[in-house]
Amino acid sequence: MKRWPVKLKHIGIAIGLFILVVLVIDFNQRLAGLNRLTTQLATVHVEATAVTQTQIALVTKIAYATSERAVEEYAYESGMGKSGENPVQVVPAGTLAPTPIPLPMQQTQSLENWQIWWELFFGN
Repeated sequence: MKRWPVKLKHIGIAIGLFILVVLVIDFNQRLAGLNRLTTQLATVHVEATAVTQTQIALVTKIAYATSERAVEEYAYESGMGKSGENPVQVVPAGTLAPTPIPLPMQQTQSLENWQIWWELFFGN
């Protein structure tokens, strides 16, 4: 039986291949982590955009609520007015019943029996 001689060159190649496999596995794990982090980053960007839009909407509402126009509209809706104005509220007197609409009466003609048959055979 012939034995293969183990040389330093073969040992170096085996160690090099082992290191290469370890580096490829580590690179694959890093890529998987990068993909996961990229997905999380996109999610955070969407949430940040939604929060920013909500903040802008709330700031706009606050600005309107603190304006004089909003105060005037609230005063008019509450029945108050400016000084010198007399607010008028229209109050309906009781409940209103709808007016019945009379149905037109149809006049019926009483026809003789022979007239009905005549219309049936020769009528329009």
